[in-house]
Amino acid sequence: MTEILLGLLIIIGAIFTLVGSIGLYKLPDFYMRLHGPTKASTLGVGAILIASAIYFSLKQDSISLHEILVTVFLFITAPIGAHLMAKAAIHIQVRQSQKTKNIQSDNQ
Repeated sequence: MTEILLGLLIIIGAIFTLVGSIGLYKLPDFYMRLHGPTKASTLGVGAILIASAIYFSLKQDSISLHEILVTVFLFITAPIGAHLMAKAAIHIQVRQSQKTKNIQSDNQ
């Protein structure tokens, strides 16, 4: 049962990481590209780290703190880093594609 859970977490993590990477490549401008690594890839790497923490916790008969700390650090710093990059891009007036402008006008 544990192998099935670990396998599912690794596959889910790999799929999310792949989707984040494709989004980084395919999306048209900086603001949209920011979502790929900060949303999907964070979930992907998080799932892989959780699988690693479960595996090493069961193998060593103690809680694996390294993976848990890396996961917490990842989930805290990724949104903060994305927010700071977006604010810096707005400050230096990075151009937006027309598609991004249309999405912003639809949401307002």
